[in-house]
Amino acid sequence: MIDSFSTDFLVRPPTMNDLEAVHRLLEVCDIAEYGVPDITLGDLRTLWQGPTFNIATDAWMVIAPGDRLIGYADVEHRQHVRIYTFMRVLPEYAGQGVEEYLLQLVEVWAQRHIPLAKPSVRVTLNSWASSLNDAAPRSFERAGFKEVRRHWRMEIEMSESPLATEWPEQVTVRTFISRQDDRIVYTAVDEAFQDHWGHMEGNYEEWKHWTIERENFDPSLWFLAFDGEEIAGASLCTYQMDNGWVDTLAVRRPWRRKGLGMALLQHSFAEFYRRGKYKVGLGVDSQNLTGATRLYERAGMHVARIYISYEKELRAGIELSTQAIPI
Repeated sequence: MIDSFSTDFLVRPPTMNDLEAVHRLLEVCDIAEYGVPDITLGDLRTLWQGPTFNIATDAWMVIAPGDRLIGYADVEHRQHVRIYTFMRVLPEYAGQGVEEYLLQLVEVWAQRHIPLAKPSVRVTLNSWASSLNDAAPRSFERAGFKEVRRHWRMEIEMSESPLATEWPEQVTVRTFISRQDDRIVYTAVDEAFQDHWGHMEGNYEEWKHWTIERENFDPSLWFLAFDGEEIAGASLCTYQMDNGWVDTLAVRRPWRRKGLGMALLQHSFAEFYRRGKYKVGLGVDSQNLTGATRLYERAGMHVARIYISYEKELRAGIELSTQAIPI
């Protein structure tokens, strides 16, 4: 199948001139699954212009006869240890070998990174797909992947303004101040997310690129909770399409189980409601190690989508990513 595929189709890296065409492909795939697009042109541009992403080597387009774009994949890594790929194929071409071919290209790329990883550590290739994508499980299984986790998109649709927020004693909240809060927010979030499955130490420059350096960054939607002079938690919000989005909800260990997570969440909901955004969503590991899913359910959120995470072990060894919270 791969031999005939490579003869019938052209595979090449994208250029910035392909940005709109690839974005349209992603939109078509999203609409086929959920009826609405899920990624903006700006999201894709941000990825391609990332400080650790090389568009000439880290992405592939599949073009059918007639110059029709039918597939796309890209790849990133964390310390050469956890390698992530994102893949999309037009629904009418699903299950015809395009996915497997792209996964082969990705794995060749990943294999070159194994010698760059720390010795004796486990190296994995990771991807995901919507639970509504019927072709994905078979494609990943044939390529040697297995399901390892499920993640949820949870949403709330507000018909009235949320109740007034009740903050824990001595906690105050304010919005983000550019150039003053950059490093303390990054450090607090990275610390808090050490307790999330699959987490690895972040990259400050990449974090800045995806957050405070984006064109649509709105510091008035970043809520920072302080206990005295020390940051205790944060809710970093943005817009996703035309809805509110809680991109990061982080509470540091000493302030957990005190109502701070709920307070930050309700405060975020209230601000979106005030701005006329009545649907708010977020993403969460369905088996979240800190119990975040229970918090979100208490806040009135429900599961709107399910995404399945897949993994293929490329080298056995010591696991560097978070798998459990130390007791």
